[in-house]
Amino acid sequence: MNFDVITSYIPLYTEAFFLTIRIGWTGIGLALFIGVFVAFAQHFRVPVLARIAGIYVELFRNTPLLCQLFFLYFGLPKIGITIPAETCGTLGLGLLGGSYMAEVFRSGLGSIPVTQEEGALALGLTRRQMFTYVVFPEALSLSVPGIVGNMIFLLKETSVFSAISLMDLMFTAKDLIGLYYNTTEALFLLVIFYIIMLLPVSVLGSILENKVKIRTYGA
Repeated sequence: MNFDVITSYIPLYTEAFFLTIRIGWTGIGLALFIGVFVAFAQHFRVPVLARIAGIYVELFRNTPLLCQLFFLYFGLPKIGITIPAETCGTLGLGLLGGSYMAEVFRSGLGSIPVTQEEGALALGLTRRQMFTYVVFPEALSLSVPGIVGNMIFLLKETSVFSAISLMDLMFTAKDLIGLYYNTTEALFLLVIFYIIMLLPVSVLGSILENKVKIRTYGA
């Protein structure tokens, strides 16, 4: 292990790290938005939208992110639509993540007992108030473990961005290995930077899950 080589590589990895973080969290934000919208469309059985939402979920959950990125980056230009690599990465991650988030939110909404809704209506709440103050908060608390798990999954999926020439962490590692053959040092830094990116999410997610569990169940 050559620590001088590691020191010289750190600025390159740092730049790649912030690019990966930027695309990753923007994609996660898009995934959460899409997931909520799709889950609502399916839960409330909105005509036409529910069918489209179901097709979307099945399509994106059953195709790899790499395939989706290739379609966005290499396929769309064939019909005259050119999207920058960073936008492709964000969009691909958001669309993939949205399909998983939708299932998490839909499961949370479906887990609320009918008696909760009936009790809220019996107390005089309107259907909108019942959903806003009773159903949605409880469904969200039930969805937290799945949301955190999907966030970690999506951040790890950023490792395929190198396929569309994005200088992310994986691209940087492969590029340095190919140029200088310092495989051990390059892979060591790759692991370290992924741990720096993912460990805080895992730890904070566990803390949030415990707080939600205590608030919801009192234990």
